[in-house]
Amino acid sequence: MDLQTAAQINSFLAAFVLLTAFGMLVQKRIYSLIHLFTWQGLFLSVNTAIVGYVAGRHHLYISSILTLSLKVILLPYILHALIVRLKIRKEVETVVNIPMTMLIGIALVIFSYYLTAPVREISTLITRSTLAVALATVMIGLLMMITRKHAVTQIIGFLAMENGLFFAATSATYGMPLVVELGVALDILIAAFIFGIFFFHIHTTFDSLDVEHMARLKEED
Repeated sequence: MDLQTAAQINSFLAAFVLLTAFGMLVQKRIYSLIHLFTWQGLFLSVNTAIVGYVAGRHHLYISSILTLSLKVILLPYILHALIVRLKIRKEVETVVNIPMTMLIGIALVIFSYYLTAPVREISTLITRSTLAVALATVMIGLLMMITRKHAVTQIIGFLAMENGLFFAATSATYGMPLVVELGVALDILIAAFIFGIFFFHIHTTFDSLDVEHMARLKEED
């Protein structure tokens, strides 16, 4: 695989990562959110393996396997089991309506390309063209956390934001040191279990995971 082909595949996968980020931003059904998050993890895993092959960074193969195991298999399974146990069936409401959220997301993408333009001009990496997409994915994940009322969807937004950070590390420096990536993967896994425990306790206490209901109870106190 030559550098030009690798750069094209990298850009192609980056487009799918951004597309899944927008899909999660406008999606209201939790099951569909989990499916989109799974696809995003798969695209990241494949992209990481390709970058590792072209750049000769063998630790990226381990990163790719970690991403596949954690974000394509384990975390979606935990989230799926969580919403089954909590019996979440209804569509999740948003703070801002979908068209306005989409416009904000598009503005964030434009801002990301503007912000990373100087870096793309001086970088010689084959992943330089995807740095803007990585930054946009981080911002869209943060936007998803802000505009969702349900605690579970906010956590999915947090995980999507972490996907963007991982993609940014791969795009900017061909990935973080392996020990850092292992530590981050372990932290995310532990956080997923802690979030699950908290959700069970919150649902048992308030009979809802809508953060607006919790805020209203706090105001009444």
